[in-house]
Amino acid sequence: MAEKDRVYKCLSPVAFMEPVETFPLAPRLDTLDGKTIHLSITGEPDTNIALEKRLKSDFPDVNWTVSKSYTPAPVELTEEEMKTTDGLIQTVCW
Repeated sequence: MAEKDRVYKCLSPVAFMEPVETFPLAPRLDTLDGKTIHLSITGEPDTNIALEKRLKSDFPDVNWTVSKSYTPAPVELTEEEMKTTDGLIQTVCW
């Protein structure tokens, strides 16, 4: 049998996923310019370092705040940060 004639069969480990209904926790921002976005990095910094650099370069008009926790528990926002933050990006990488 030639190499190109081989047929491989496999099963998806995801199987069938039931559709879920989602609900937004807050309205979507109309723009990011001038907004304060908090980037919370949790877990290994491997891909998150590149993500942080990319977000800051792609969105220079955003006021970025960053917290880093290299444990499974994310750093919680303080009451003051919750009042002044317009959005949050939570990253998890293991």
